[in-house]
Amino acid sequence: MAFKIIWSEFAEIQLDEIFEFYSREINASFANKFLKAIIKEPNKLLKAPFIGQKELFLKGREIEYRYLIFKNYKLIYSIDNLNKFIKIADIFDTRQNPVKLKRTR
Repeated sequence: MAFKIIWSEFAEIQLDEIFEFYSREINASFANKFLKAIIKEPNKLLKAPFIGQKELFLKGREIEYRYLIFKNYKLIYSIDNLNKFIKIADIFDTRQNPVKLKRTR
């Protein structure tokens, strides 16, 4: 059985905020293309779910988190081998203070 990618509610909110930011700062066309590229990025995990590095700022949690880098963003994800899904938990702007990654949502 192949893996499936799912997005957390929190990650979807982050996507909305990224879209709004680029729509406002650049334009809606750019924002739309950028968002599509972010959403497409985790597809590489379908063939190799463990290619992302472990997220050290989230070390010690019950769930192991890994990440992919896309432009200035970390796509934080976890792998559920039993149910065969990869959950995108967060999209974190790497220009922020990394300590913010420890937020509880």
